[in-house]
Amino acid sequence: MFLIILTFITALAISGVAIYYSILGLAAIFAAAAVPIMIMGTVLEVGKLVTASWLYQNWKQVPWLLKYYLTTAVVVLMFITSMGIFGYLSKAHIDAGTNTSQIQIKVERLENRIDSEKKNIERAEKQLNQLEDALDRYVELGAVSKGLNKRQEQEEERLKLTEMVNYSQKNIDLYLDEKAEYDLEIRNFEVEVGPLKYISALIYGDRALDFLDSAVRIVILILVFVFDPLAVLLVIAANISIREEQN
Repeated sequence: MFLIILTFITALAISGVAIYYSILGLAAIFAAAAVPIMIMGTVLEVGKLVTASWLYQNWKQVPWLLKYYLTTAVVVLMFITSMGIFGYLSKAHIDAGTNTSQIQIKVERLENRIDSEKKNIERAEKQLNQLEDALDRYVELGAVSKGLNKRQEQEEERLKLTEMVNYSQKNIDLYLDEKAEYDLEIRNFEVEVGPLKYISALIYGDRALDFLDSAVRIVILILVFVFDPLAVLLVIAANISIREEQN
């Protein structure tokens, strides 16, 4: 008797989790009617389990038309539930990938800003070198006094160029710190999908990285095929055990 109760409770638990994921998936598809979808999904899930149980108990007495209609209804409801689960799990994977894509876009923007600041530094340093070369020519010509006077005239310009270099370098440091945080998030995501890479490698071999999405779909389909059907079959199994116990 304990095994019968355990089987029935397990069937209800699997069915409850399945309808939860399914409702979330269907609500994402029909976002404008989320609450009605939740109510409909819950009622249909309960109706599916009751129908499967009732069909087994009354299979021989039920008229063939009603028998095949209810059987078809159970199969279709299993398909709908599985479709909702597939939608929910797919959305979860897409959301994770979308977040990573957005982070990569931000990283690219930061890299562009860093390159821009580096160009500013190069231009400023080039101008400083030109000023220094001009003073060197005065020294080579023996006009040291004129060179010193020229340097004093350049002092303000040199100061501005030096401030530009320091300002750009400070911005680069800030951008690099921000980029490091984004890189850490990307690496954390890569760690999370690490097992998926091995699954993809098992299926696609050396081209595993090119087929991560396909590997995800295969894993989701495997989960879907054993999720809701298992709940229905366990309900039937519990009914079989109850009938045997009564006999």
